Amino acid sequence: MSGLRIEGLTGAGVRADHLHIVAGSCYSLSGPSGSGKTLLLRAIADLDQTDGEVWLDDQARSRLSGPEWRRRVNYLAADSQWWARCVGEHAADWHAPDLVALGFESEVLDWEVQRLSSGERQRLALARALAHAPQALLLDEPTANLDQHNTERVEQLLADWRRDKHGCVLWVSHDPAQQSRVANQHYRIRDGVLEHRDDA
Repeated sequence: MSGLRIEGLTGAGVRADHLHIVAGSCYSLSGPSGSGKTLLLRAIADLDQTDGEVWLDDQARSRLSGPEWRRRVNYLAADSQWWARCVGEHAADWHAPDLVALGFESEVLDWEVQRLSSGERQRLALARALAHAPQALLLDEPTANLDQHNTERVEQLLADWRRDKHGCVLWVSHDPAQQSRVANQHYRIRDGVLEHRDDA
């Protein structure tokens, strides 16, 4: 079981005094464009310089290398990056059930990245993240390019992952209906400052 805890996290455009995402849960994050949602996820992932500390269970981020922390606490950007020619080259241990759950057959690993639509890239980026066996996921609008059917696939896969692996999720979403479906608690960010949404 993996819980994620933030204490006094501050950096350029970000201030999160305290946040504790308990194991197996999903917290949603919303806010106006430019309010700092992506900056917060990047700060938690140790991609941008910050003060304060982030804990995964009893393991402090400062005690791990950047690559090891990001394997355990995986940041899924809104615009996924692909650096090799074929899909399968981007991870060593793809999980066939995850691919099927997202609407793909195993042959997708042989596809060239350039043939993928934006929605296919988004779904496969999630499968790639799960292939690295993370303990926590930081999701930046993971269904933004998806139709309703594929959005449901993503939501179900993540619900199953949280149940089976007891991992935790911080999910940026602008859709109040989606927030209600997927999240146990709701937070808002305003001018870089993280606030709990008591009205959610």
